[in-house]
Amino acid sequence: MQKRRCKQIPPAFAPNQGRVNVAPEYWDELQKRDVNTLCNFTLFNPVSASQLSFRFLKEDVLVDIKDRCLKRSCVNDWEKADDPLLELVTVIYLISVKEAYPIGKDIVGAKDLKEAHFFQGPHALKVGSLIERYGHDINGFREAAEYLGGESLDMADAAYKLLPFPRIPLYYLLWEGDDEFKPRINVLFDKSIENIFAADAIWGLVSRVSSALLMGPDPKK
Repeated sequence: MQKRRCKQIPPAFAPNQGRVNVAPEYWDELQKRDVNTLCNFTLFNPVSASQLSFRFLKEDVLVDIKDRCLKRSCVNDWEKADDPLLELVTVIYLISVKEAYPIGKDIVGAKDLKEAHFFQGPHALKVGSLIERYGHDINGFREAAEYLGGESLDMADAAYKLLPFPRIPLYYLLWEGDDEFKPRINVLFDKSIENIFAADAIWGLVSRVSSALLMGPDPKK
């Protein structure tokens, strides 16, 4: 029987609109790090001396350091993932994390980060497509967020905590549009994120999670 194909991921672009590529030296740097130490810092799961896995939103992902790729759980097997943006931010995370940073103490917006100036103009967080899709469909937003394992929060008209990595939460807040007000979506962060990611990597992580929200639930499931 032919395997069911995993859902295709849309093309990935960097803030400068160039195609995303993972530099070989990033993988070189990751090969120097100890898997067990990384798992202690990130709550990833050790699989072997050169492999660790984590839960990205609703699916399991394997980081294969030896083969220099991500692999996705697909029909009881690991299949190489063509997901360059997720690969890039994952590798950056693993080469940058230095400790288990506390989370949940200080939730902030992009304007409150030390590199807030980056998130302006063409580098503004990509939420326009989400507003277009869910700005007048709050139930659709809830369905998509819950499908991705989101935790409902008592904020805005609808809000969810999403976990692209076990210790890196993103908070999506939706204010639904009506005859008087335009819809609005804000993305908030735990302030500890800036200990790990530069602004362009934060932009990439939000872009990848927003794409998952846009894709929504799999109608075949």
